[in-house]
Amino acid sequence: MAASFAAAGFFPKTNSSIKPAKNSFLDKPDVISLNSVPKPNKSDTISSMKAQAQTLPKINGTNPGVKHPFENVLLEDPLKKSSSPLDPPIPSSSPFQMTPSKTFYNSLPDWSVLLAAMMSYIFLAAEKQFTLSDWKPKRPEMLADAFGFGRMIQDGSVFRQTFPIRSYEIGADRTASIETLMNHLQETALNHVKIAGLLGDGFGATPEMSKRNLIWVVSRIQLLVEKYPSWGDVVEVDTWVGASGKNGMRRDWHVRDYKSGQTILRATSVWVMMNKETRRLAKMPEEVRAEIGPYFIDRLAIRAEDAKKLPKAEKKDSSERFVREGLTPKWGDLDVNQHVNNVKYIGWILESAPISILEKHELASMTLEYRKECGRDSVLQSLTSVSSSADCTGEDGVRCEHLLQLESGAEIVKGYTEWRPKRTEEGNAGAISGQSA
Repeated sequence: MAASFAAAGFFPKTNSSIKPAKNSFLDKPDVISLNSVPKPNKSDTISSMKAQAQTLPKINGTNPGVKHPFENVLLEDPLKKSSSPLDPPIPSSSPFQMTPSKTFYNSLPDWSVLLAAMMSYIFLAAEKQFTLSDWKPKRPEMLADAFGFGRMIQDGSVFRQTFPIRSYEIGADRTASIETLMNHLQETALNHVKIAGLLGDGFGATPEMSKRNLIWVVSRIQLLVEKYPSWGDVVEVDTWVGASGKNGMRRDWHVRDYKSGQTILRATSVWVMMNKETRRLAKMPEEVRAEIGPYFIDRLAIRAEDAKKLPKAEKKDSSERFVREGLTPKWGDLDVNQHVNNVKYIGWILESAPISILEKHELASMTLEYRKECGRDSVLQSLTSVSSSADCTGEDGVRCEHLLQLESGAEIVKGYTEWRPKRTEEGNAGAISGQSA
């Protein structure tokens, strides 16, 4: 094979009987003696190399174009010849340091090594970034439904979704506000319709409802609150639907603490259909009933004995009423059906509640009946009447009647609330405003 390479002209032929000169690199491997270099057959080869070395510029003190004379010398197999093989010069420890036996190009490090080093650096940087972004909460319950998508349970009859209580969702009591919990109820209701594949182009409307310009509107809602979650807690909301008469639908909720399983809130509501264009109530078409009927179940979140009706309005002196006037809807208060969101009504109702009740009591139950919707240009009044413990300083609970009406006197929402004294649990110590240490 060596002979074939020599014949092909890859390197000049050499005499196999060459003997090393005195003080050659065989005696001293670290020193290369140029005087002991065997001359190739053609003398003009060395002459041309010397001429090229004189003309080429020097890089780092070396001539990059000069090749070592032994670079192309074929070393014969020592097993066939008695002569000793010529050992190549010992390379420098630095990959970038020039040696007499290497050209400038050969002095560069192996590109495969550089590529491997670059890829290793990229992988290490990516792993570090992934570690920083891979947030691992100290509390395992924070992993529950981290993206808030929700899922169907109990053979698809109940929809479940979890919500973390965020810092901007708590109030002065360091607990979630009633509006926050009501927003959770509304969110699960819409996601239930979406996950079931029944969401049309309206606010919770099914495809058959969208064809007929029908939308859902709430006519009545009742909720019982057993406790209020705090910042960082995770609540688990279950919701389902059932029939309510011939043209209505009932929707119920059960809210629990995800970690302990303790009930936080139970709620039930009745919904009816309204024509989006005429703004009048409508009957439920058979096509719509066929869509939502398979999801109806016979289950109540609030027992019949707890489902109280609104009391008849009592005549009271105007001095016993707390009034908040000049309430107007903003553009952000409207939903996609161009009417005020029902959660906003709750905030307006509580606008007229006495501050002494809000400081020393927490909302235990609420029952509301929606009589009429209001538009963007409406101006409303919020009226609250205290039925018991008028001074709001007693140890007993407080019952209030509420009325939200237009300035013309037309009723928008009517209802009542029940309040209990705030609990002085260890976790809420100091949360009650006005208490001295």
